[in-house]
Amino acid sequence: MDIKFYYTPMTSAARVHWALEELGIPYEKVKLDLAAGDQRKPEFLALNPNGKVPLLVAEGRPIFEGLAILLYLGERFGVDKGLFPPPNPERAEAFQWLAWGNVTMGEALQRFLRNTLDRFPEDERNPKAAETAKKDIAAQFVILNDALEGKEYLVGNTFTFADIGIAAAIPFMRRFGIDTSAFANVNAWVDRCTARPAFARIMQG
Repeated sequence: MDIKFYYTPMTSAARVHWALEELGIPYEKVKLDLAAGDQRKPEFLALNPNGKVPLLVAEGRPIFEGLAILLYLGERFGVDKGLFPPPNPERAEAFQWLAWGNVTMGEALQRFLRNTLDRFPEDERNPKAAETAKKDIAAQFVILNDALEGKEYLVGNTFTFADIGIAAAIPFMRRFGIDTSAFANVNAWVDRCTARPAFARIMQG
């Protein structure tokens, strides 16, 4: 299997990087320098017209969007490795949490970042919108915290890609001022997930 992974450390590509390391399959890493504009070079845009990371090229076929990549890797390799449910209701539950992290929590996070980060023009940032987004994020953490009550992991009480898809983002969110201290179940779960050797490897870049 020929797999090439295009990524930048400390971005949303981290969840795909983590999944690849958990799977233990061979793959080639291609690190992009976003500040230098690597994502806008014609050769990269030919593979991913969105000009973003992550990108996976599997057997010559490019796959963009982190959620799509996780679903592909989960179905293709994760079932055999015990990291993705087989076709049954637990797989639907894994889909549910992956979609929730990418769409519901992800949308609120994007609103928060767009209204707080210096990379966006000051006249386009709205402190009131940022505060609303922060409250929306907190409401989503209540849902996640409740879902983890009495559980070690999100689906089937075993570590799966559903955990990766959400837990990978939380250290990133904390660095940008999202406070998770009120959510004991979430914090304990993130600690369990990020204590895994595969996570330590991706943090090395």
